[in-house]
Amino acid sequence: MPRNVARLLIYLRKTGRRFENFGIFRVWIFAIIIGAAAAYAVIGFRFAIDIVSELAFGATEENVASGAASLSFGRAWAAPVLGGLVVSAILYLADRFGWLKSGRAQGIADVIEARAVTGGQISLRAGMAAAAVSAVSLGSGASAGREGPAVHLGATIASFLDRHMGFSAKQRRALLGCGAAAAVSASFNAPVAGVLFALEVILGNYALSVFGPIAAASVTATIVTRIHLGNFPAFIPPEYGAISPVDVPLAAFLGIICGLVASGFLQSTERLTVGVRNMAEKYKFSPLLLPPLGGAIVGLIGAFFPEVFGVGYEAVTKALAGEYSIFLLTVLLIMKLTATAITLSCKFGGGVFSPGLVLGAFSGAAFGAVVSQMFPGATASPGFYAMIGMGAAGGAILGAPISTTLIVFEMTGEYGITIALMVAVAISTVMTQWLCGQSFFHWQLSRRGYDLSEGPHGVLLQTIRVREVMEAMPPGAPLSPDAERLVASHSLGEALAQLTEANQHGLPVVDPDECEKVVGYLSRVKALAAYNKAMIDQNIEHHT
Repeated sequence: MPRNVARLLIYLRKTGRRFENFGIFRVWIFAIIIGAAAAYAVIGFRFAIDIVSELAFGATEENVASGAASLSFGRAWAAPVLGGLVVSAILYLADRFGWLKSGRAQGIADVIEARAVTGGQISLRAGMAAAAVSAVSLGSGASAGREGPAVHLGATIASFLDRHMGFSAKQRRALLGCGAAAAVSASFNAPVAGVLFALEVILGNYALSVFGPIAAASVTATIVTRIHLGNFPAFIPPEYGAISPVDVPLAAFLGIICGLVASGFLQSTERLTVGVRNMAEKYKFSPLLLPPLGGAIVGLIGAFFPEVFGVGYEAVTKALAGEYSIFLLTVLLIMKLTATAITLSCKFGGGVFSPGLVLGAFSGAAFGAVVSQMFPGATASPGFYAMIGMGAAGGAILGAPISTTLIVFEMTGEYGITIALMVAVAISTVMTQWLCGQSFFHWQLSRRGYDLSEGPHGVLLQTIRVREVMEAMPPGAPLSPDAERLVASHSLGEALAQLTEANQHGLPVVDPDECEKVVGYLSRVKALAAYNKAMIDQNIEHHT
């Protein structure tokens, strides 16, 4: 080979590596941009909730329980009913103009679905419509959380900003995680938890190539939020005294209780959601009637127990401070669980993490009060167990024990509860998985046809479509009326199962709308090759 040609090839190789490094640098730059943009979006989302809450209860989101308690019974009851009417109007318009084709608000499960199915793409219009539904829902007293909608909003911002920038599918998934991490960081003032939440829940892996950009986005969002809202923990940790050796086994027992509470919440929400949908189909009334009907029931509960309204952080603060009796904590636990299940089953917007914290705080505070009466002076205060309960119930409901543990640390600024909290979260999560088999998000995805319990390799069989891997129909191979055939819209797993059952090396592929129109051909060799390639690509992405 001539010397000049060899030099040229070496120069081109080095130049290609420089451009590859620039691509990584470009991801980092966009991660920072996404972090700042998502933080401002979350701040705007919180302000929107406060505006609606001021109109509904004369108080901001943080003081909605006190504001509702000062109102008359009729006005407190009417607030979520009117909010439900507005939610129905937004859902109707969003469905008519094609913004929310599913006819519901979106949340974290949709972000996970976008990562697994659509290569990290989320519609901006869908994201804005879902944020509007959630802001009205939470501001008018619907019992749900703001963190799920915030994560969806952050991911929407990320998807919009990187849409036309030529990023690969892998990079877009990483940037989607950046938006989610920034939203968690901005919502909780918890940068470390934001990173781990994106890795644990959204991306499902801890690859080094995505850790850096996600950390950069989370830190950027924290800086922006602290500039505008200050650097304060969400809750002031109570004085709980010295932790004795008996507190850790007691925390383990509390983990069992919180596992039962989390399982009861998940199962009641699932069954009520299915029951409400079946009732709407049976009696043939529009699903758009569900928000005001649900609002009427939530309003009735909240008129007597205003602590169930909204996100519920004011009630958590009082539970940490020991302002509720054991009886009232037990009643509030039941009422909050009921109100949240009704809210989520009646098409209101909102997440489940804040309700999980509230349920855990009520459970822990009641448990701590009982323990203190049984063993006076021998254990930590009820506030200690309330903090443990927050992490145990929240982590079990989300199926995210690692990031939930850190969220509780960063929300309270209290790291003295480390061992007891980790024990309780672990036991609660294991118990919930044993009783329910899946987290709230995995249940939502299973209702859409995606079973994540089979792991990432099983997800590939569900998300790769026949149309993506089929080839041209071989010449001279007509399709007889009774011949076996594959459908282009079916998954690769369905196609492989049909090929095996029919004992065929390949089958023609037909259009899903016209069963006689052949659009391609899929062989078993081609299907397995596509599956193997997808597994290799996924393995590389998850471990580099």
